[in-house]
Amino acid sequence: MTGIAAQTARIALVGDRSSNVVSHTRIPLLLDALAARDRLVLDAYWIPSQEAAEGAVRGFDAVWVVPGSPYRSEAGVLSAIRAAREDGIPFLGTCGGFQHALLEYARSVCGLTRAAHAETDPDADDPLIEPLVCSLVGHEGTVTLEPGSLAHAVIGSERTVERYFCAYGPSRQVDVLRAHGLRFSGHDEQGRPRVAELADHPFFLASLFQPELSGDGSRPHPVVRALARAAVGHAARR
Repeated sequence: MTGIAAQTARIALVGDRSSNVVSHTRIPLLLDALAARDRLVLDAYWIPSQEAAEGAVRGFDAVWVVPGSPYRSEAGVLSAIRAAREDGIPFLGTCGGFQHALLEYARSVCGLTRAAHAETDPDADDPLIEPLVCSLVGHEGTVTLEPGSLAHAVIGSERTVERYFCAYGPSRQVDVLRAHGLRFSGHDEQGRPRVAELADHPFFLASLFQPELSGDGSRPHPVVRALARAAVGHAARR
């Protein structure tokens, strides 16, 4: 890679940073690897959920809503997701970020204003995100990706084995989300949604699995690398 100029962009990492969350300790390693291996330099800013109010992520070249739910401020996270979705900012949501991307879309686009996350509202009438029948904490599973999807193009295969650290997932209103334009492009072996994306957005991808936990951190997962490339593309257009 010697002689190739580095490409730079600013990325907002939205979530409540903690040394006890494995993915949070892994992300700085991935950013270093992107710079060293791919010459993709992401200037990262951590934005706590309580500070992710309207406008907090505007001006960034990418938004990554990281794992670690329940977030201190659900409203802050949803605001950041909405800004990225509406403003065409490259977006990645992993684990809790996936769950809240669906929640934001359900409320803002589908009109499901009472849609809720059972982790934070266990008595909700309409829990879009419910406890999984079998917890995926510490689990590896096969995900099948739809040909022609962004996820398939990024990962380069119709099947991938990915790591999870999650006990909640979507099981209701999936058809309503799909009817309003959200594409479920990856499913587990039982056909349950594990990846979502938006076709009319420059880069909007969310996964219940955690690509940041792939390998030892020295080789960024294709999903993370694709976000970085989308970010530098956004920076170049700005």
